[in-house]
Amino acid sequence: MKDNAISWFEIPTEDIDRAQKFYEAIFEIQMIPMEFPGFQMRLFPISDPKTGIGGALVKTSPGFYIPSESHGPLIYLNANPDVEIVLSRVENAGGKITVPKTLISEEHGYMGVFIDSEGNRIAVHSIPQ
Repeated sequence: MKDNAISWFEIPTEDIDRAQKFYEAIFEIQMIPMEFPGFQMRLFPISDPKTGIGGALVKTSPGFYIPSESHGPLIYLNANPDVEIVLSRVENAGGKITVPKTLISEEHGYMGVFIDSEGNRIAVHSIPQ
């Protein structure tokens, strides 16, 4: 295994435009659209695709991806410098907070969990500088 345990992630969507608007609002980013026949993606921006961890929102054939509040892996997205900044935008963007900002430890920082606009359970993590 190299530097990171994760190299790529995909978050399922029912409505990719709604999901894109949600994530752009809570992280204050611009996502990058990619379209293929029968497959749509909105990529999270990263500074260096060769060394960074990439991921995307995905819409494809029904049943291939199924958004879930309780099943499947839990992805932690980077919310530095403070989880609370991202969590404070979740409800206005159409999501629901299920775990508010919570201290893991002084060394390991904070986490929180929300349900996104598509019904996915997603976590955020930050480490104070």
